[in-house]
Order: sequence, then C-alpha cells, then structure tokens
Amino acid sequence: MSNSEKPQSKTLKAFLDQSEPEEASAPENILRQKVVEALRQIYDPEIPVNIYDMGLIYDVVVKNADVTIIMTLTTPHCPVAEILPGQVETCVSHVPGVASAAVNLVWSPPWRMEFMSDDARLELGLI
Repeated sequence: MSNSEKPQSKTLKAFLDQSEPEEASAPENILRQKVVEALRQIYDPEIPVNIYDMGLIYDVVVKNADVTIIMTLTTPHCPVAEILPGQVETCVSHVPGVASAAVNLVWSPPWRMEFMSDDARLELGLI
C-alpha cells in the first residue's frame, strides 16, 4: 500500500473533517468583552495583577449567553487553587447577559511568565 493509500489515523481524520469554526455573533462578542472586563477585576491575592493580564485565562467561550472560561493557575500547588476558580465562576455569572458560567481548570499548557501581558510585566517590574 502506498503512502497515499494508507488509511488516515482517527486523529488526523477528525482534524480534516472539522468545519471552519463559526464566528461569534455581535452580541456574543459584546458579552465576551463584558466578561473580560469582569475578569480584570479579579486578582490573585499574592500578585498585584489581575488574572486576565497574568495570562491565567486561556479562553473565554461564549455560546448564546452561556460562558465557559478555560483557565489555569501559576502552579497546581497555588494557595488559591481551591477558591479562585469558584470566584471566577461567580464573578462571570453576575455579568449582565450571562445565562450560565462554567470554569474549566486546565494544566496544559502549563502557565509561563510569557503568558503575561506587557501591562502585567510592567506592573511587576519585569520590563
């Protein structure tokens, strides 16, 4: 069997079968901006920078009025690991227009200092 005749792996086939992601509607984009503004009001108590600019928020997914936050922490042993995701979920659920909020805490990719915004680096004296 030649290379062109080999069956595709399930992973490759799934990737190739994906359709283009739908663009968010204008109301979803506006709601996403409001959620990001709310996230910028949450601070890790040990760091004087908000969690969004710290790079702890990997994604804000808005589908209709349902919001999913994909986030991480600086380390799995972070002292606020037990409370920060709940605080994020509560904060986002109180944003006007949000029907539901969920937080998915992930560890991959692991957080790195390069994820911080320039404003965060400046605040911390890193640039």
